[in-house]
Amino acid sequence: MDDKDYYKILGVSKGASADDIKKSYRKLARKYHPDVNPGNKAAETHFKEINEAYEVLSDPDKRKQYDRYGSSWNTPGGMRSGTATRTRTYTTPPDDILGEDATGWGDFFDTLFSRRPSPSGTGTTTRDFGQRRGEDIEQPVEITFREAYTGTTRVYNVQSPEPCPNCKGTGKIGLRPCSNCGGTGVVTKQRKLEVRIPPGADNGSRIKVTGEGQVGISGGQRGDLILVVRVKPDPLFERKGDDLTVDVPIPLTMAVLGGEAPIPTPDGKRLILTIPAETQNGQSFRLSGKGMPHMRGQGAGNLFARIQVQLPQRLSSRERELFEELARLRTAS
Repeated sequence: MDDKDYYKILGVSKGASADDIKKSYRKLARKYHPDVNPGNKAAETHFKEINEAYEVLSDPDKRKQYDRYGSSWNTPGGMRSGTATRTRTYTTPPDDILGEDATGWGDFFDTLFSRRPSPSGTGTTTRDFGQRRGEDIEQPVEITFREAYTGTTRVYNVQSPEPCPNCKGTGKIGLRPCSNCGGTGVVTKQRKLEVRIPPGADNGSRIKVTGEGQVGISGGQRGDLILVVRVKPDPLFERKGDDLTVDVPIPLTMAVLGGEAPIPTPDGKRLILTIPAETQNGQSFRLSGKGMPHMRGQGAGNLFARIQVQLPQRLSSRERELFEELARLRTAS
């Protein structure tokens, strides 16, 4: 077995830190990945050597053995033998190699060596991603309080990545890169996208639009578009879950004697509330099912009418006399 200098293969010194080894591996893996060098056998061979070197040097125990025994680190007693050492082959998705997690797939390199046994029993281990689902896209959307109550729509002009129709998203036609998409497997089209936001949406509500996210890898299923809702505050209504509270001003005479008061609702309509005699300031009345619609499911929350008694101003002489008489009566009782 030929001696292999794993440090030289990765272009680092023997005293390199784990981070330096990882950074160098990323750089070289992107450069020599087979998808970047189609048909280049030398690049493919070097890519395998890079993976082999990284597997050993990224593992503290294996690295210690390698530093002591060299390429014979994994043979019994560190001695050379006539049997071949175990080999591994890795197939990695080009989006992870070509960019630093450019599509948000996570740190591929941290999970590269999460391998499964080869069905052939030869010891060769393969990580073959094949088709992969596209990434979900999160998009914030702001709506008014009334739109949250009634539901609304948003229309977007989007530059939509689509799987290339010529190569079906694979990036290749035969062994050559697809000329229509430049080998990316993706083409861009502009179109309008109309999204329905249902009644009852609240801050943080997530509206999923299936199949409107990033395109998949190698013709895989597209991800989803996720709209994250923000509802503008309303000057009249307080919201807690699907329950609403609104202040209802009434005159002092109505609070004492009773009457009927109009109650506003978020859709602009008005309800009539019967105010019983001797209603106290701050007292709340519940109107069942008149609050915010349940976003998922039937029905709605409650609407609480909170009474705000308005004291009279600019009293006439006669009104003052009547209040003074009332005060004497209340004192006498």
